[in-house]
Amino acid sequence: MLNEKQQQLLDQLVERYPKLEQVRRQITDAYELLAQCYAQGGKLLIGGNGGSCADAEHIVGELMKGFCKQRPLPQDLKEKLEAADPDQGRHLAECLQGGLAAIALTGHAGLSTAFANDVDPDLVYAQQLCGYACAGDVFLGISTSGNAKNVDYAVTVAKAKGIPVIGLTGKDGGKLGQRADVAVIVPEQETYRIQELHLPVYHVLCLMLEERFFPC
Repeated sequence: MLNEKQQQLLDQLVERYPKLEQVRRQITDAYELLAQCYAQGGKLLIGGNGGSCADAEHIVGELMKGFCKQRPLPQDLKEKLEAADPDQGRHLAECLQGGLAAIALTGHAGLSTAFANDVDPDLVYAQQLCGYACAGDVFLGISTSGNAKNVDYAVTVAKAKGIPVIGLTGKDGGKLGQRADVAVIVPEQETYRIQELHLPVYHVLCLMLEERFFPC
C-alpha cells in the first residue's frame, strides 16, 4: 500500500510522462516486490547491456547512498563506529549514509572476463546470480527489446533459486516481458526512446523506496 507521499511521487511521474500511465500498476507492483525484499533484509541484483548496463549502475548509485535524503545512520551504529575507533568512528558516523543493498552484475570485470573466456559469455549474469542470489532477493533485468540472451539466462537461474524477477523493457516486452513476475514494458519502440522512459521509472522506484525506508 502506497502512502500519501509515494502516491504523490507516482502522480508526478505520470504528469511529467503521460505515456507511463499505461504502466502505473506495474510500477506499483515492482515497488511492492522491492519493498518486501528490503523489509526482509534482501538485496537487489541488476543486469543489462549497453545503455541498460549504465542504467544498472545508475540504480545502484541511487539505492546505496542518499538519493534525495541524507539518510543518517541509526544511533546504535554510530555508537559502535565510535567505539571501534574514536577518531575514525566519529568521522564515519557523520559521513556514512544508510543504503539499500544493490549489486549491478555489470561491473565485475575480472569475474566476467574469466567466465566469458573459460565457459560462455552469455552466462556471465547467470553465474553471478548462481553465486549471489539468496532467498528474499530480487533480480531486475533491463533489456529494451526484452530478448537479451544473457538476461534471459539469468532469469532462468532466478526462477530456479526462487527469487522474483522484475523486467524493465519496451516494444512488445519480448521474452523478459513474458517471464518476469512484474514486467514494466514502457510504450515505445525505438531503443533510445525506451531508455528515455526507463530512467524516470527507476528513479521513481528509488524515490518511493527511500520514502519507505528513510522517512525522516
